[in-house]
Amino acid sequence: MTRPARRVVVTGMGCVSSIGTGVEEFTEGIKAGLSGVSEIASFDAGDFPVRLAGEVQGFDPAAIVRTIDLDDWGRTAHFAAAAARLAMDDSGLELDEETRATAGAIIGTTNGEAPSVDTLTHQWLDGGPSTLSADVAHRISAGNIAAAAATELGLYGETVVIPTACSAANYAIGSAADKIIAGEADVMVAGGADSVNRFTHAGFLSLGAVADGVPRPFDQDRSGIVTAEGGAVLVLEELEHAKARGAHIYAELLGYGLSCDAHHIVHPDAESIATCIRRAHANSGIVAEDVDYICAHGTGTPTNDITEVTATRLVFGDEHPPMSSIKSMLGHTMGAASGFGAIACCKAIEDAFLPPTINLRTVDPAFGEGIDFVGNGAKGAAVRVAQNHGFAFGGNNAITIFGAYADGEPVGAGEGPR
Repeated sequence: MTRPARRVVVTGMGCVSSIGTGVEEFTEGIKAGLSGVSEIASFDAGDFPVRLAGEVQGFDPAAIVRTIDLDDWGRTAHFAAAAARLAMDDSGLELDEETRATAGAIIGTTNGEAPSVDTLTHQWLDGGPSTLSADVAHRISAGNIAAAAATELGLYGETVVIPTACSAANYAIGSAADKIIAGEADVMVAGGADSVNRFTHAGFLSLGAVADGVPRPFDQDRSGIVTAEGGAVLVLEELEHAKARGAHIYAELLGYGLSCDAHHIVHPDAESIATCIRRAHANSGIVAEDVDYICAHGTGTPTNDITEVTATRLVFGDEHPPMSSIKSMLGHTMGAASGFGAIACCKAIEDAFLPPTINLRTVDPAFGEGIDFVGNGAKGAAVRVAQNHGFAFGGNNAITIFGAYADGEPVGAGEGPR
């Protein structure tokens, strides 16, 4: 395996979720198998047949952020800025002006500031276009999501929103890592953010993709997703930069892989996903046998779960690593989903445990034998390499690979290029 000239490590993590705010509270929620799914409170869902979501109850960004004026930004930007602040505080990094000049924020999203669009829609319907609020309209731009994170932290490097829907946070993490590997930055923040809102909830209901109860990934009676929200951000840092300041290193980002199905707007393709997995392994310098845990996309829709397992079977065969879905606890946090998955992977490596799939009563026999979906609660296990899945409408697939940090060659036995 060729050692990369500039290695990328995770030195800070921040999140705002329905099961906990901050990396430690979130991790304890994962280990306990908490459910963040509850009755929708952020909008009147009385006319909908399904009224559950993974909302962040009592979210108070003012208790977290220190720089931005909250009135200038929408709820999704609040999630991004709060998660970025928590991640930077967690990293212990004191940003000097030289670092600020190149450090940036790359944040993924699915629906951007859809809650603000909902507000404007109601204003239009109630009073016509002349009643639209200029202040609310100002918050709509999707670019505000990354801008809020960068403004909160005082970053002047590349600041971009990646809108590849439910795989967006993995795209953001990979893109941010490329900036570091290329020598364009020593520090980047990356992740995803999205908000529960009427537009998204109605859209997934119209597709028949919303569960008739709690999410049940990999269960034979699974019926769909539960829409959810939150923000998840990682501080990515060049290894030598991190070592020079004595940073705590959660894990190393070994690499990532991308693919586009170009097959169907909403139906995933197993062969394309398998290709994405193989690309991620090659880019990370590992082989399939190195993977100890898969943080699945695991939406709980009948189609996703069977397609995802079919894809992993194509790569891993009968020697399949444990695979679980944290969406069973959080719901589907859209563009933030693989950001939360990345945090779960890093903590699984650091704390030596497998996150559970809750609500799993009977594994669908169509998946075959020999896969541990971690359905009986979190369990202790040595995790040196964790694979994090993100798949999205439009066939946008992105997979990140995290490894236990070793002060020498990156973990893994593979011979793939880095």
